[in-house]
Amino acid sequence: MAHEEVGKVSHFFTKIGVATVITTKKISVGDSLYFKGATTDFTSTLETMQIKHESVESAGAGSGVGISVAERVRAGDIVYRLNFQRKSARLQES
Repeated sequence: MAHEEVGKVSHFFTKIGVATVITTKKISVGDSLYFKGATTDFTSTLETMQIKHESVESAGAGSGVGISVAERVRAGDIVYRLNFQRKSARLQES
């Protein structure tokens, strides 16, 4: 499974199931994300994200974004984008 690191979890809000992720690369709604940590290991499609309570379609490196997640994540978990090589190849073909 090809993957590229795109951020790190800085906080998880248990009651609402939202993670704060500090991005290291651009992410967009629709990306397939993989969350990995000492006890975390799952994939999820990025359906919505917010910056300062405003919905956004994408976020650049260095952004703090709120992402709804189906499972518990922990501060320090790494966030990867899956299949980034295929996406890059499609962009080059255009």
